[in-house]
Amino acid sequence: MKAPKQLTTIGILGAIAVALGALGAHALKNQLPGGLITVDQLNGFDTGVKYQMYHTLAMLLVVILRNTYPNKFFNLAYTLFLWGIILFSGSLYFLCTRGLTGMEWLRVLGPVTPIGGLCFVAGWLCMIVPVFKKG
Repeated sequence: MKAPKQLTTIGILGAIAVALGALGAHALKNQLPGGLITVDQLNGFDTGVKYQMYHTLAMLLVVILRNTYPNKFFNLAYTLFLWGIILFSGSLYFLCTRGLTGMEWLRVLGPVTPIGGLCFVAGWLCMIVPVFKKG
């Protein structure tokens, strides 16, 4: 994927993280007194937002580094961070709002969250490979 497409993806993911952060801080927080969302669910949603933003910024770093130090592992890190956002943050968004949406069946997404976390870990490990290897 070329840098302009990647930068578009990064921009969209960053904007979504900010919008979902605002949703959590305002709309979801207001649902606490009614019991439609728990403090743990709100915190889980916030964790999803934070990890999405952290890894969106990491994706931007990868694009910059790849242009300075070309290496296929930077491309792999970018892809792993993207899948981590989709699986980790995405599953948390759905899991933590299932009571609000009336879709309790979404709890089946529980095992998806750690797979996304593993994608994040693998992406970070890919960032150190170019230190030891060229190509």
